[in-house]
Amino acid sequence: MFELDHDLAQDIVNRTMAILPYNVNVMDSQGLILGSGEPERINTRHEGAQLVLANVRVVEIDSQTAKHLKGVQPGINLPLLHDQRLIGVLGITGEPELLRTYAQLVRMTAEMLVSQRHQQAEQQWRRQRCDDLLALLLAESGDSPRLVDEAQQLGLKPQLARTPYLFELGSGQSAEALNAWLTSRYPDSWCVSSAQFSLLWCRPASVPVDNPRLLEKLDALGWNILRVAVGGQADGLAGLRRCYRRVGDLLAYGRDVLPESRLLTLNRYRLPVMLWRHRNDDALDELLNPLRKVLAKDSNGQLLATLRSWCDHDGQSQACADALGIHRNSLRYRMERIAELSGVDPLTLDGMLALYLGVQLLPQALSK
Repeated sequence: MFELDHDLAQDIVNRTMAILPYNVNVMDSQGLILGSGEPERINTRHEGAQLVLANVRVVEIDSQTAKHLKGVQPGINLPLLHDQRLIGVLGITGEPELLRTYAQLVRMTAEMLVSQRHQQAEQQWRRQRCDDLLALLLAESGDSPRLVDEAQQLGLKPQLARTPYLFELGSGQSAEALNAWLTSRYPDSWCVSSAQFSLLWCRPASVPVDNPRLLEKLDALGWNILRVAVGGQADGLAGLRRCYRRVGDLLAYGRDVLPESRLLTLNRYRLPVMLWRHRNDDALDELLNPLRKVLAKDSNGQLLATLRSWCDHDGQSQACADALGIHRNSLRYRMERIAELSGVDPLTLDGMLALYLGVQLLPQALSK
């Protein structure tokens, strides 16, 4: 239920007194003065307002009548209504016969300000409730029928398939401003900021987005996007929650392993990201031993660069040699050296997989 407060009452007073040569008072539903051009009268009772509240009608008080009422000066007191409900009283100080011509106009202006403030409060509540609801829907217990039903009522469309993006912003950047930009251009988007410089954006999967061009557009608009992790399409809330966790892992993986890569897609790095979560497990540590043996003898990083190119080109010899700018015979010699040092053959599936996993989990900085 909407009620007048001191800030709104004083705002009405200030706006009306900017064009009226008379004092204005605004009282609440109990007759207490909340706003006035005479600050010393604030928080005092106004008997004229109580007459208005008791009879729900305009009350005019002339000089003679005012002498018999406490805390009252001559003037016109009008009921303030919102949605047909009496919420307060507007008082204009002066002789009634001088005020009648514009008193109703002043009341209409005041009621418009009340309505505007109420709409702003409703919109703010709705935004805050939507933010809270989205956070709950993305939590583990987000399948609650009550939450899903409320999301439907608020127009959040929880049934839509979505693709999550996790943005990492530079210092001084506003996640709220990026939220507003994305939701204004991509209808039915969800945006949740779980940390100061982080924003989760879940766009409807039916809306195509060119990811490199989106990043270029944000750069051109002045946003400092350190990196963005893009998940796959998620059907349903359970799938979206899983994908949300994956893009969180993807962002952490990119930060530690690929610090110079600003655009990371789950489709490209799904396997290494899955292993990255378990990078401290003994079993995975043993799996990386073949690469460590290579690195121990690779003082100039040549073998590691060759392995990276080999993995990037799916073991295609000519493409790998061309990328490295060497002859295929030189490539063959390097691969034989890698096999000798690691104890596995990179030309076999098992050997290539063992070395591939090591390369994918190794920070790029160590290969330079």
